[in-house]
Amino acid sequence: MWKTWVITSGKDFRVSPPPDTSATELEQVRELVAKNDAQVAAKITFWDAGSPGYRWIDLVNKRLLANQTIPNAHRVYTYLTMAVYDATIAAWESKYFYNRPRPSEVDTTLPTALPTPRSPAYPSEHAAAAAAAATVLAYFFPDEASSFQAMAEEAAQSRVLAGVQFPSDSSAGLELGRRVAEQVIARAKADGSDAVWTGTVPTGPCMWVGDKPANATMPNWKPILLETADEFRPPTPPDCKSAAVKAETDAVRQFERKFPNSYKAFYWQSPSGLFTDWYDYASKWMFEDKTDSNPPRAARAYAMLATVYYDAYIASNDGKYAYWYLRPNMLDPSITPLFAVPAHPSYPSNHSTLSTARCEVLAYLFPDQAEFIRTVGKEAGDSRIWAGIHYEMDNRAGAALGKAVAGKFIERAKKDGAD
Repeated sequence: MWKTWVITSGKDFRVSPPPDTSATELEQVRELVAKNDAQVAAKITFWDAGSPGYRWIDLVNKRLLANQTIPNAHRVYTYLTMAVYDATIAAWESKYFYNRPRPSEVDTTLPTALPTPRSPAYPSEHAAAAAAAATVLAYFFPDEASSFQAMAEEAAQSRVLAGVQFPSDSSAGLELGRRVAEQVIARAKADGSDAVWTGTVPTGPCMWVGDKPANATMPNWKPILLETADEFRPPTPPDCKSAAVKAETDAVRQFERKFPNSYKAFYWQSPSGLFTDWYDYASKWMFEDKTDSNPPRAARAYAMLATVYYDAYIASNDGKYAYWYLRPNMLDPSITPLFAVPAHPSYPSNHSTLSTARCEVLAYLFPDQAEFIRTVGKEAGDSRIWAGIHYEMDNRAGAALGKAVAGKFIERAKKDGAD
């Protein structure tokens, strides 16, 4: 059985045995399927798109693209995808323990709105993923808890209406997903992200200047997989008065901005570059290679992408606040950044760290896309020099750090049972 992220194992969350009501439930399914109309068909199609977790990730993506502020959005993705993955793995353990046939396998004359999945019926994987996702999202957006719950129930019921689940498959899946989500939320509550920074900004000739350093508490957050935030801390940056740093500063100042690199710099500063397009790449490639029809493998990809970002972000900010290195425009006031400089130290680059970490994980998951996605990751880092907010040494250190963090996640993946 595949290794889980938060729960102890799928076996420890095994659902109760399915009720001995297949005959009765089959009649219920028949009656429901017979009443399907265009509105029901649209719901079935909507929730069947992609893997069971796809619509929930897309929901978060759309909020960010609509410029809805989501504080620490990477936490939402991380705990959402871990909950969906662990609920899916737990559902699979129960499925093959009980081996309950699907409705159309009990009665081959039953018309179904979707192809019958090649896995046992009980519990429903869509229901488990939906309840896990909805419960986690309700934790982050408590005012919308009832709306998320209704969505989860609709997602679960869509599989019954499609004729591929019994009602008890869906109810068991919903309960399982909630139980898993409770464990994930307990972890989220203890990750240290609610700490308030009470330190002081150090001063000196090479020190960052500001009074409200962003992400200053992040080095003390609990990582997902790293032993400590400083496990791969970059080496000490050079003296800002050195010839090497002067040359890098000059390169930033002298960089000729043209439309192509300026628009890309803005893109990588946008919600698309920061968050959503990385999940869109994963979803697209899963659609293309049919991974989306394998719920555990699809959930694994999303969770790896989110969790490596989480730990890379902690590691990057550990480096930033270990050194408090000043930004290029602080060293040379004649440098005019393309947009507002982020309110935290320069070294290493968050963008290079995070983009490298994600592109290495995607290269592992989709090796045919490795060359392309690594080029994308490098562009994300380079864009910070084009924008005038980072030195090249920030990018080099960030890329090395991101690769080291990704390496740890990839090493775990090679031993998680999926292969």
